[in-house]
Amino acid sequence: MKRILICTVFMALCANIFAHEINGKITDEKKIPIEGVNVYNQNTGGFTDSNVAGYYELDDISVGDVLIISGLGYEKQKITISEDQLDATVNITLIESSVSLDQVVLVSKVNALTEYVNVDIKTNPIKSAQEILRKVPGLIIGQHAGGGKAKQIFLRGFDIDHGTDISISTDGLPVNMVSHAHGQGYADMHFIIPETIDNIDFGKGPYYANVGNFNTAGYVELNTKKKIDDNLVKLEVGQFNTIRNVNMFKISDTEYSNTFIASELVLTDGVFNSPQNFNRFNILGRYNFNNFEDEELTLSISHFQSRWDASGQIPTRAVEQGIIGRFGAIDDTEGGNTSRSNIWVNHKKQLDEHQSIKSKAYLSRYGFELYSNFTFFLEDPVNGDQIKQKESRLIAGAESVYTRNFHLDNHDMQFDFDAGLGFRYDDNNDVELSKTRNRRETLERIAFGDIDELNGYAFLSANLKTKKWKFNPGLRLDYFKFNHVDFLADSFKTLSEDDIIVSPKFNTIFTASENLQLFGKLGYGFHSNDARVVTANTGEQTLPSAFGADLGTIWKPADRLVINAAVWSLFLEQEFVYVGDAGIVEPSGETQRYGVDFGFRYQINDWLFINSDINYTVARSIEEPDGQDFIPLAPDLTSVGGITVKDLGKFSGSLNYRYVDDRPANEDDSIVAEGYLVTDLNLNYNFAKNWSFGLIVENLFDVEWNETQFATETRLFNETDPVEEITFTPGTPFFARAVLSVRF
Repeated sequence: MKRILICTVFMALCANIFAHEINGKITDEKKIPIEGVNVYNQNTGGFTDSNVAGYYELDDISVGDVLIISGLGYEKQKITISEDQLDATVNITLIESSVSLDQVVLVSKVNALTEYVNVDIKTNPIKSAQEILRKVPGLIIGQHAGGGKAKQIFLRGFDIDHGTDISISTDGLPVNMVSHAHGQGYADMHFIIPETIDNIDFGKGPYYANVGNFNTAGYVELNTKKKIDDNLVKLEVGQFNTIRNVNMFKISDTEYSNTFIASELVLTDGVFNSPQNFNRFNILGRYNFNNFEDEELTLSISHFQSRWDASGQIPTRAVEQGIIGRFGAIDDTEGGNTSRSNIWVNHKKQLDEHQSIKSKAYLSRYGFELYSNFTFFLEDPVNGDQIKQKESRLIAGAESVYTRNFHLDNHDMQFDFDAGLGFRYDDNNDVELSKTRNRRETLERIAFGDIDELNGYAFLSANLKTKKWKFNPGLRLDYFKFNHVDFLADSFKTLSEDDIIVSPKFNTIFTASENLQLFGKLGYGFHSNDARVVTANTGEQTLPSAFGADLGTIWKPADRLVINAAVWSLFLEQEFVYVGDAGIVEPSGETQRYGVDFGFRYQINDWLFINSDINYTVARSIEEPDGQDFIPLAPDLTSVGGITVKDLGKFSGSLNYRYVDDRPANEDDSIVAEGYLVTDLNLNYNFAKNWSFGLIVENLFDVEWNETQFATETRLFNETDPVEEITFTPGTPFFARAVLSVRF
């Protein structure tokens, strides 16, 4: 026993004696530190990322090890470690280069696929903030009530409506609205100017401790630019009286700080027979300070407002009988207006080489008013069934995350953890659901009151990394406090409820080589219920949870070819949402979804890229008999992909498709929502010094398709009996816009 103990101590001492490290700074050619550059040890599998100061530090270094230094937009470098570089400072200068797939090294990050999708974003122009969601493999969006309403989202067998089961944020600012007048989780992204988007972070499934409410099908975080390199003036002019103007100007640009302002104006009548009279205005101001040593601060202020008229969803029989055309309307007085003003701050502080704190705080003022008519004359054959949904909201929140990296005595292992604490408070006033006529006369108030909702949370996420394996356990705790005052009640009373949910997570990654990663994920997630339902004590669960599992791989058989595949399953213990259109709850019990994801990205040469994602899902209600267990509108087969030409002389462009298969519109699949295949085209030509001319064509082949569809019971003005069938919003026909822009 004594000999064994002596040998163990001797081996530990030898490990400390012979284990080495390397550190230094990573900068660009202007000697400006670069954050987020990956340093990967090809021999051991060890890796690290540069921090806000461009500083990196990597353990378990030996003579002959090959380090790969990579970052999007920079030439990849390789360094072979020599004797004099052991335990030394090695500074690295990266050279700017066109974005390429071979700049991404496959390391054991939980969401490594994000890095490859960001190559798509950098090489393929973005037409709208909503469109960037289509970059998430398997995510489909659609519009069904005018250009000002939040998009309808589909992902992993969910009809997520406007955001019930996906968490969306931008620069740490939450987009989803809790206890919203129209529906739980309503996520309107129209306040984001597309040209300001820099990259995207996403994850599918409920596996991430730092993401809470609405993270069942997944999450999406949009990151916008902290600074701009050039001023930009852009003008788009197109069919249907469409005009769009974007301006981005540098206000100041010094060694450590910069300020810019961006604006967007959109005007269009839309494709419908009744003009949409749509207008949207966005403005963003941003200040960024970075001392390139240990601190970065970003302050952002934005305002958004929009107004529109809408033709709404129309019944199939009205078109087939010639009562209206595909772009006609039964009630063309639908529409609405909305606004959002935000101020938010993001701060990073590097305490030392191994500790950092990242914080954010935000304040938003939000207004919403929407007029809809889904059933026409079903309930009121005289005045029609138009409804108004309205609210005025203040949102406040903050979060701090402490990160700590450890140097273990056994240098074959790396350990770090994130510990976060935060809150979000929503003060939602005059939340209204009313029956109206002609958008002017209120006939009856169905629901009216105030809502206060508090979500306090804490999370802990750890990473233990060996040469080939990474283990990522996590735990999240969420506390909710719901208050509701019903103005229609006989007497004043504040109804109040609270609840707590604990969500464990676990991810594991096996990196067989720098070109092959296998991963497994397990986790619980949840979405909160509407405060009006919770405080009414109707028996529905306050925080219905979801349990998910993923097993998959990312494989890079060549420098410029990436293949990803996964099988997954997701169980929900209670699937229901508050239906703001009727002021009721529609529970559907336990549900089960499982499916397969497959995708590839291939860069054929320096200027030609192709990509495609195919996703298949089976979605069923567990408590219903066979044949009656379909989940309405849950997509089973979807695919998105395209071909992109980047910097071929003065030309660039892309041809993109999106496909959705036929899917059941009701529980017994007796009513079918028709699928579609739509193709879009982007072309761009650079001329003169900084000028460019472009052409955007939506629905290039002018196919007839339905963007959103519902099985709805409706009655027309001349009918005595209601009919249940598909009501739909027609998809955009051939729609061309010319673009002229200049950078200076």
